[in-house]
Amino acid sequence: MTLEEKINTDLKTAMKAKDQAALRSVRAIKSAIMLIKTDGSGSEITDDVEIKLVQKLIKQRKDSLDIFEKQGREDLAVKEREEISVMEKYLPAQIGEEELTSIIKQIVETTGASSMKDMGKVMGMASKQLAGKADGKTISSIVKQILAGS
Repeated sequence: MTLEEKINTDLKTAMKAKDQAALRSVRAIKSAIMLIKTDGSGSEITDDVEIKLVQKLIKQRKDSLDIFEKQGREDLAVKEREEISVMEKYLPAQIGEEELTSIIKQIVETTGASSMKDMGKVMGMASKQLAGKADGKTISSIVKQILAGS
């Protein structure tokens, strides 16, 4: 079942249940899929594109959440948290921090990275290998820790 089929099914379920948080989240994903399909590029929506799309939507919500929390707008922050939790269900299972650290250490050894100058090289490989399985900020912080300790 593709993401689009799953979204359509979940949209109907959310409508029947009158679940506003799920409805907002699923509609946002459906809208983003429709934008990709009608952008004129003619590119096919692969699993990788679907994962990146959902990650992008979650990142937007997290950025908004940070702003709302800083401004003391708890009413808006609650909506963002609800949408993030619904959207995260459409991502593959996230890797734990210990496993993530060991994978990144292997990438550092493979690339021969020895200092912070090599961070771009390591991040490029790590981002490709861990797409959808870990948050970019988490990957970045672990890479910094490992390279700073080298």
